[in-house]
Formats: sequence, C-alpha cells, structure tokens
Amino acid sequence: MSHEPPVTLTLAHDERTAAIDALRALVRHVLAEEGATAQHVSIVLADHATVHELNVAYLDHDYTTDVLSFALHDDPAQGVEGEVYVDLDTAAERYAEFGTTYAEEVARYVVHGVLHLLGYDDASDDERAAMRALEDRYLQALAT
Repeated sequence: MSHEPPVTLTLAHDERTAAIDALRALVRHVLAEEGATAQHVSIVLADHATVHELNVAYLDHDYTTDVLSFALHDDPAQGVEGEVYVDLDTAAERYAEFGTTYAEEVARYVVHGVLHLLGYDDASDDERAAMRALEDRYLQALAT
C-alpha cells in the first residue's frame, strides 16, 4: 500500500481559485522526485494582503512577494514540514509577462515554495538558475 505524503491545500482567497487536486498531485510529485519524507506540507492560496502581512511580520520585508515558505525544521532530513503561502493576486497580475497562464504561474509558485521547504535557496544567480531549472522540470512533468 502506497502512503501519500500529507499535503493540505487551502484556498484562502475570496475571488480567485486554483486547481486544488492538480496542485496537491504536483506537490506530491515534487516530494517523491526529491526523495523527501514529508511530515506535513500545507499550501495556502492567498491574496496580496495576507502574503504581504506575513512577509512584514516574519521576514521584516515590507513589500509584496509571490510566495513565502516557512519550514518547521532546519534540516529536511528530519522530514519536510512547513507552510507555503502563494499570492494568487501576483500570479494573476504577472503570468502574461512570462508568457504563461494563470494556472501555470500558480503552479510555479507552489513548486518554488516547496523547493524552499526542501532546502533550496535562491539568494545567488546560480541558486536562482538551479531552482528555475527544477521548477521547469516539475512543471513540464505536470504538462505531460
């Protein structure tokens, strides 16, 4: 019997929506491909105000952002446990800029946030490029 990693997706936006089941499957795919043991991953699909408020409160960054990740362990080897907050408003505002769709932009933010929970960083150009390549790989798997 296969044990699916515990992944919770919550739509916390009054106006926008997303493909919850497809995103849950995508998160599970990323965790499996990365060989991660998940204790619990919570994805919250939120709005500008929520993500901005969290960015100020926990990271002391007074600006909007597309995704925030909060790992509950510093070492993913202990089991991935954390929360990812995705700003659906940013996805809706910016997807055309990247030549993609709203759904694909939301999926990219979800994957990006999960990769942060897995210990990936994007502080340098090389790290950003590596994360982008992984995001592309996982999003391509979703498209096939």
